[in-house]
Amino acid sequence: MDGLRNKLSLKNELGRALLGEFTGTMVLLFIGNSVVAQSVLAKNGREGNDMIGVNVGFALAIAFGVAVCAKLSGGHINPAVSLMFVSFKQLAPVRFVLYFIAQMFGAFCGAALTYAMYHDAINKFDNGVRVVAGAKATAGIFASYPGAHLGLFNGFIDQMLATAVFCFLIAHLTDKRNAYPSWIVPYLVGVSFLAVGTAFGLNCGYPCNPARDLAPRIFTFIIGYGGDVFSHKGWFWVPIVAPFVGALIGAWFYQFAIGFHTPADEVDKYVIVGATTQEMRPLAKEMDAAEA
Repeated sequence: MDGLRNKLSLKNELGRALLGEFTGTMVLLFIGNSVVAQSVLAKNGREGNDMIGVNVGFALAIAFGVAVCAKLSGGHINPAVSLMFVSFKQLAPVRFVLYFIAQMFGAFCGAALTYAMYHDAINKFDNGVRVVAGAKATAGIFASYPGAHLGLFNGFIDQMLATAVFCFLIAHLTDKRNAYPSWIVPYLVGVSFLAVGTAFGLNCGYPCNPARDLAPRIFTFIIGYGGDVFSHKGWFWVPIVAPFVGALIGAWFYQFAIGFHTPADEVDKYVIVGATTQEMRPLAKEMDAAEA
């Protein structure tokens, strides 16, 4: 095994990081979309995942998606989270673009794996007719769609606030001053997303991740769901744009309300999730250096 490791391991740090983001996001989508698939497709009389089951399943998908790539890339698996670290000057803009591309490919492949896993069940459920809305709709397995009650403005607020809460909690967990052991951070990120799901899942299913929503939407367009995946209620842009806005709001609310005021006791005791020191250096430490 060590011999294979020496021969096959990537020597380029950026290459390892991009592979990590691809793989972590693929894990997130494969598990997460499959959880939703069980909830949708089990409406034929068998017991499936109810909403709390979907919440827990997606939380586990987030936790292990982050955990498997944390040492390679920092475990972002979400462009909104990556943008948060750009705003903290802990991730270079060029690296953000590359992360976004890797996350998109990972999300696309994760959605494809779910489709391969549940292809026959989907066919049985919708009789081979792929639709976005209605009693036999299956597009919602892969990407978000608004509830019948939800308008675009309220949908934008939903995604902005839900992502703000999520990134507020991630900013807290990845701030070295809070001294969380590195091994537990991915699982607490998962628990954070469980809180988001149980609180904010009603309106549109709480995607809170542009890559998680856009890449599977493109996949469904390719495999036969048609242009409705982009045109339905004019929705498709909301879970792409609103999470970026919410990530910045939540992250900087954390800094102004909590982060800038947290004492620096034992700041170097633990290493927070992240392969690169530059990426995960806490903003508060930079502030202290500037003041000195």
